[in-house]
Amino acid sequence: MQRKILFLIILLAVGGFFYFDVSQYLSLDFFNSQKQAIAQYQQQQPLLVALMYLVIYVLVTALSLPGAAVMTLVGGALFGLGWGLLLVSFASTIGASLAFLIARSLLRDWVQQRFTGHLTAINQGVEKEGGFYLFTLRLVPVFPFFVINLAMALTPIKLWTFYWVSQIGMLAGTAVYVNAGTQLAQLESLSGLLSPALLGSFILLGLFPWIAKLIVAVVNKRKIWSSYKKSGFKKPKQFDNNLLVIGAGAGGLVSSYIAATVKSKVTLIEKHKMGGDCLNTGCVPSKAIIRSSRINQYLRRATDYGLKNVSGEVDFPAVMARVEKIIATIEPHDSVQRYTELGVNCVQGKATIISPWQVEVNGETLSARNIIVATGGRPAVPSIPGIDSCDYLTSDTIWQLRELPKHLVVIGGGPIGCELAQAFVRLGSEVTMVVRSQIMPKEDHDVAEQIRAQFQQDGIRVLEHSSVIELQQHGDIKTAQVAINNSDNIGLDCDQILLANGRQANTEHIGFENVGIACNDNGTVTVDKYLRTTCPTIYACGDVAGPYQFTHMASHQAWYAAVNALFGCFKKFKVDYSITPWVTFSDPEVARVGLNEKEAQAKNITYEVTKYGIDDLDRAIADSEAHGFVKVLTVPGKDRILGVTIVGYHASELIAEYVLAMRHGLGLNKVMATIHIYPTLSEANKYAAGEWKKAHKPEGLLQWVEKFHAWRR
Repeated sequence: MQRKILFLIILLAVGGFFYFDVSQYLSLDFFNSQKQAIAQYQQQQPLLVALMYLVIYVLVTALSLPGAAVMTLVGGALFGLGWGLLLVSFASTIGASLAFLIARSLLRDWVQQRFTGHLTAINQGVEKEGGFYLFTLRLVPVFPFFVINLAMALTPIKLWTFYWVSQIGMLAGTAVYVNAGTQLAQLESLSGLLSPALLGSFILLGLFPWIAKLIVAVVNKRKIWSSYKKSGFKKPKQFDNNLLVIGAGAGGLVSSYIAATVKSKVTLIEKHKMGGDCLNTGCVPSKAIIRSSRINQYLRRATDYGLKNVSGEVDFPAVMARVEKIIATIEPHDSVQRYTELGVNCVQGKATIISPWQVEVNGETLSARNIIVATGGRPAVPSIPGIDSCDYLTSDTIWQLRELPKHLVVIGGGPIGCELAQAFVRLGSEVTMVVRSQIMPKEDHDVAEQIRAQFQQDGIRVLEHSSVIELQQHGDIKTAQVAINNSDNIGLDCDQILLANGRQANTEHIGFENVGIACNDNGTVTVDKYLRTTCPTIYACGDVAGPYQFTHMASHQAWYAAVNALFGCFKKFKVDYSITPWVTFSDPEVARVGLNEKEAQAKNITYEVTKYGIDDLDRAIADSEAHGFVKVLTVPGKDRILGVTIVGYHASELIAEYVLAMRHGLGLNKVMATIHIYPTLSEANKYAAGEWKKAHKPEGLLQWVEKFHAWRR
């Protein structure tokens, strides 16, 4: 009851502020018009004026009302630098603490919903650095003053810690504003605008964020160097290299290529095969076997095209030989010879980080000013009773098969599980999928439904909302005991089991513990927005860093890691994840960029849905591939694209138009106004934009246009 009454009082106070336009009294124009009267009253009642100022300032900040910056300038003008700084420092901190308490006790749900995006970053910062993170926010205001007050209330930070850290953190910025206010008070005429003191104050206001950032950077650097000294590390006076890169997958190859391009000396260290997982066990071999399975499916579907069914038995060893041939054909693109010619020093061996600047490999110590870790990931192996006594396959080892499995059980329903399950069923295996939730769990339900229907048509048995509770092996026969909906248990006998439960980062046996590099709960390396690890001379990119474990994301991150490592002393670049596309290469393919409905709902983002069915597209009908859809999420009432999901034939190619549109801020009107060749699949994008336009046509205007045409007939 008390909480409701207090909430009502706050609501009335804020409403009254705007209703009676109190903001007009919290402006520099009002202060300048009343400056003489206020000064005369202050001479008569100095303590009362100071008390009134203190109370008003506290109320403004406690209720998160606009005007705190003006109040600070006025404080300098009225009370001078010394007393003004004292009053503003305590008033702003007390007000901020009251706002903190209000948000923690009354407005928790509203703040959680309103500032979800800010809260994620702030929670991570508080968890990582505690009070020091709040200090840096106060010193360098990345978020607005009032947002910090409200959002901090939802973190575990204590009130007293919030108070004293805020007071110290805001002191420098407060002093700059109060000082500017003292100069405004001395302004007598327009010519005073050009006085050195006033100009200097405003220059200081502009420079303060940069100075504050420098202060924070120096404090952080001193903390790090202090820890290095305690650990006994000594920075080499000279370095063998400008950059050391560990791992020759997509992230490592691109990092070293960029470094060599800008004429730095770079050494690339790889303990296994150049090209990493993508070339040897991931993207390349999986797409090769998918293509073979799809051609076999076309042969089975020959009658759909007016041809005789010419499907015969699959020569599985020949299929796998083709996979090997394709890897061998692409291999020179990632070879030691090519990268050596590009200027990269390639070293074969296991790398161990022994200091912030040194790596040991093959008994030799290499040094560099910076190091990039791009060690990739590996298939995750779940903890299932009996798994250690069972010969299972992963996406790394399945390429060693030379005999087609009669019955393949796939555990997992993500991209890897879906792609390989469909490939093997189309090559002739019986396939059963065991999926914890739905297939493609990150995608919307209508997407999963479309893929599920195709899988059932292909002959895949899909057990959703199921889990494997035990694995057994007797000779060549393997058995997966499966609990369906946590109730019915069945035994699946098979000759091969594929674990497709995602991937985990390769962070072991690299030497992270030697230099204090931290990892996240999911096993990936902890990196900041510049891809710097907790050891600031060492960066990370690709699967080892996350958050997206795609080859194209590893290449994207590699640019930021390499440029920040080599040129970060001049300018650092924040890695940009805003427009991230990905594809599951099932049939039909599932391509996505930006938000889907699941994510938008989880983030409390309002959206409109526009959907176009590809079954209506002329080219898809001509190719007998008339299935799937284009689904676009937009800002309500506007054509700005929030996200796109495409399910269909060649969705991986169609999504590129939307990636480009979102990257450059082009809306659906621009997509619709672009000429698309007929008959092509890309017309689906234009027709989806047309569906949006149809739903937003100006009904009132069209009624007048109809009358105009009737009048002219």
